[in-house]
Amino acid sequence: MRGREEIFKKRVERFQQLLRENEIDGAVIRTLSTFIYFTGTKWLRPSLLIPAEGEPKVFVVKGEAELFRQKSWIENVVEFQKVEDLMAGIVGWIHRGGMSRVGLEFGVERDAYLLFLKVFERLNPSIEIVDVFGITADMRMIKDEWELNNIRKAGKIAQKGMEAAEDAIKPGRSELEIAADIVRELMLNGSEDPKVYVSTTPRAHAEPFRDLRVPDNGVVTVVIGADWNHYYANMARTFVVGESGERVRRAIKAKEEAYRLALEETKVGVSLASVEKKLAGFFKEKGFADAYLAGYTHSVGLLIEEPPITTIVVPQRATKVQENMTLAIIHPPLMIPEGAIKHEDTYIVRKDRLERAT
Repeated sequence: MRGREEIFKKRVERFQQLLRENEIDGAVIRTLSTFIYFTGTKWLRPSLLIPAEGEPKVFVVKGEAELFRQKSWIENVVEFQKVEDLMAGIVGWIHRGGMSRVGLEFGVERDAYLLFLKVFERLNPSIEIVDVFGITADMRMIKDEWELNNIRKAGKIAQKGMEAAEDAIKPGRSELEIAADIVRELMLNGSEDPKVYVSTTPRAHAEPFRDLRVPDNGVVTVVIGADWNHYYANMARTFVVGESGERVRRAIKAKEEAYRLALEETKVGVSLASVEKKLAGFFKEKGFADAYLAGYTHSVGLLIEEPPITTIVVPQRATKVQENMTLAIIHPPLMIPEGAIKHEDTYIVRKDRLERAT
């Protein structure tokens, strides 16, 4: 287990208190990042059951229980061989506990399956299902010192990856080749699940393609998410190849000025929406209103992008900056014909300043 046992126990106890305050009898946690948050370990296809009172339980595949107990603090671990046994175990847990309101988590993560919800509803027709995503997101938004130290370490790894990117970017090389060099460097430095995006064309979110190559003259944008103990740091840079052209130079200068403006305006107590409004006005003044994608920041933690996610969840722009949040600034690129112009770093919010983690 990575981290002291009491860290994860206190999280579960706090979550149970919030369940009781919201009159929720228990929660079934299926999303991987929240599973890690409570158990202290990554485990694919997770099933964590947390009652409002009592000890949590984890279901793992037959043969995995011994290793799981070594990786986590949770002692109540049950093995299953068939998925029917897993579902029967969850249903039995609910009914034995006399539960009528059960929490599930519906976020943006891959394991928040609609399919699981439909199966759950069919097996538990009398149970009221409550979305607990808001509870877990609020808990995870403010980081403790152990989490922040992990993010600082991840930031150092991300920097090594970006140095590898600079060496890897050459005319004629494919996005996939560049990404492979970066991923190798990140993994050699301890990042177990790195996220790398390479863009040689104007794309906001660029999974690398093997058939898109670095031009003789143009820009290449690299986004890196490096993890340490499952916690991420996020950074992005745009590299100029050959002759960039006047529009690229103006966009890079505007992006750098906006980056400084965002750092000046992002302070404890300030709403993200108010900073967003100033940035939108700035880009309009500089002639890039049509190139700017709204949503200047998002949090970073057990996911490379987690709430508040101002790019895709508009209501979360109302969130006010709090101490010990971790924010990626500035997240969206300027989308011009030559490419996506981006400069992004992860910052830790301190009481009177922003601490740079990448």
